[in-house]
Amino acid sequence: MNAIQTASLEGAATIDPAAFRNAMARLGAAVHIITTDGVAGRAGFAATAVCSVTDTPPTLLVCLNRSSSVFSTFEANGVLSVNTLGPGHLRLSSLFGGKTPVEERFAAADWVTGDTGAPVLSDAVTSFDCRVAEAVDVGTHKVLFCRVVTLRAGSTNEALAYYQRAYHVLGEASRVPG
Repeated sequence: MNAIQTASLEGAATIDPAAFRNAMARLGAAVHIITTDGVAGRAGFAATAVCSVTDTPPTLLVCLNRSSSVFSTFEANGVLSVNTLGPGHLRLSSLFGGKTPVEERFAAADWVTGDTGAPVLSDAVTSFDCRVAEAVDVGTHKVLFCRVVTLRAGSTNEALAYYQRAYHVLGEASRVPG
């Protein structure tokens, strides 16, 4: 086992889960709606656990709780779209982050079908239409490594972010000089 894996395993038992969640609340992140459609049906959820992995080939990762009601749908479909939200999508984020029925979630916005068949939010800040290339179990979650098939850029320069358990807007007006 290498040094990174050893350190990860040694420290894991001593970190209180509540303290970890509180520390993670101080890690700001963009808000996304992750969607899928295919043989298992249509599903979607709100997430901040999205990250770039590499640009060659273009790959990002999405973390999905294995106990989530949408987990089996995403696993069976093998495709997804990561739709980055803007400030006008606050209600949509709440719908996809709660217990709202799937039909009501999708009825609240305009969608187009991506090249993979996954729903793409028509007015997203940006969208990444992806095929799941690999999936790894880590604790309670599955980390999905997603190869980007198609990119779509929206017209807004502002994005919705989540920090300290609240929504914030990022954009030109909030730029730090330097």
